[in-house]
Amino acid sequence: MADVKMTRETKETQITLRLETYGRGESRIETGVGFFDHMLEAFAKHAWMDLEVTCKGDTHIDDHHSVEDVGIVLGKALREAIYPVSGIERYGNATVVMDEASVSCDIDLSNRAFLVYEVSVVGKVGTFDAELAEEFFRAVAFNTPMTMHMVCHRGKNGHHILEAAFKAFAVALRRALTPNERAGIPSTKGVL
Repeated sequence: MADVKMTRETKETQITLRLETYGRGESRIETGVGFFDHMLEAFAKHAWMDLEVTCKGDTHIDDHHSVEDVGIVLGKALREAIYPVSGIERYGNATVVMDEASVSCDIDLSNRAFLVYEVSVVGKVGTFDAELAEEFFRAVAFNTPMTMHMVCHRGKNGHHILEAAFKAFAVALRRALTPNERAGIPSTKGVL
């Protein structure tokens, strides 16, 4: 899996992204959305991926376009790095706790897009609209494509819940990408 570089320009955002799937967990994130930067840094660290993201978005309107579009670009970079799937585990899951919060993420690098998102954080975490986390995960899942189930078991603090979600995604993805040469193409269909 190679070093992937992507750009995306729309009337709403200009994004550059570099991803090294088997990296050291280093990151340089500048999206203009502080809490989201923190989440992407946590993702890179716990996925052991090197991630650089620069996004100039219409945050004077709100953060929606920036968060969703970064998810689109990250998903496309993952698609380029991962598919066709061969010699990896394919499935990964993780439950991450952060104080009172517990969130699980289950992933299948199936080349089929699906998202189950049962994480209900309402309102804002700092200035970040909590509902945007679902938009990010949907954009990643549908642009990779992968099947992802994200479930919050418990939690009260929105920051803790969302951080546990991003970290659970990171660890589950890292586990799904674990090299396993015996797996060959890990599908009874013979193709993913």
